[in-house]
Amino acid sequence: ALLPPKRPPLRREHRLYQWDWLMRFYGYKPREVAAAADPVTGMLPLEIDPKLAWALRFRERFPVDVNRAPREALLRVPGLGVKAVDAILATRRWRRLRLEDVARLTRGIAKLRPFLIAEDWRPVALADAAMPVSTMTPPREQLELFAA
Repeated sequence: ALLPPKRPPLRREHRLYQWDWLMRFYGYKPREVAAAADPVTGMLPLEIDPKLAWALRFRERFPVDVNRAPREALLRVPGLGVKAVDAILATRRWRRLRLEDVARLTRGIAKLRPFLIAEDWRPVALADAAMPVSTMTPPREQLELFAA
């Protein structure tokens, strides 16, 4: 009787698995996961990637300098995985990284640009302003005036 009449969406289950992965392998703490939740509903966002949701919630921690930041800070950057961070750390021992170097070490640079500082790159806008909001939120629905 206490359970809702319909099942939660599969996307919610997928996002919870993603958060679990971030806690296990990226060092996120449970209180950080709770801090990324919507303050009004207390729910984690379903529309965007959990790492991106966390980064947008804590804008003051970004952009991160790839030539100086510790491993833990680089792991928080949306779009950087463990292998890419390890490659960045190994490469920056020998030389300062430029944006094209980071692009070669990762899958793609488009998602990373607003969150990184490199030798030849410094973002000029906030992370959420540099990305179209339409890619981060679902389309709005027109509400009915008279419900049937």
